[in-house]
Amino acid sequence: MTQVRVTVDGVEYADEVEPRTLLVYYLRERLGKTGTVVGCDTSNCGACTVHLNGQSVKSCSVLAVQADGAEITTIEGIARDGKLHPVQQAFHDNHALQCGYCTPGMIMQAIDLLGDNPDPDEQEVREGMEGNLCRCTGYQNIVRAVQDAAQKMKPGASTDTRADAPAPAAVAGGGQ
Repeated sequence: MTQVRVTVDGVEYADEVEPRTLLVYYLRERLGKTGTVVGCDTSNCGACTVHLNGQSVKSCSVLAVQADGAEITTIEGIARDGKLHPVQQAFHDNHALQCGYCTPGMIMQAIDLLGDNPDPDEQEVREGMEGNLCRCTGYQNIVRAVQDAAQKMKPGASTDTRADAPAPAAVAGGGQ
């Protein structure tokens, strides 16, 4: 067993873990962060995407011990005071999900993409999201949602479209 100290969604944790434990399983099984979805265990689908020290990573490709000392943000940690993050709101508004299984990873990747490129065109969104797979949609609504979120997150955007807008009850939960 190896000691791990991490901050997840603003809360500090210290745990003993098996050295071979994947971060996705530590988050889900030890910390109860079930919005971080296990999709493929091979880093192909992106359903398990989280932010590790501000960068999106597929948590099935990171060992929990590699995250020692890190700050991790999961889908459960992006809404504030019961209000959806602008990317969550845009996914809801643009019907950018069907079964919802890939949605947490898509949202986490989209947030990282918009941090690097706050005003992406359609091709840039498609390229920025290409490591996250959706088996239900044609991606068009996902692309629209990312571009909509980019507009909502611009400085001077109307406050009712930013993170302080009320969260619809159906999407506010976060976990799949």
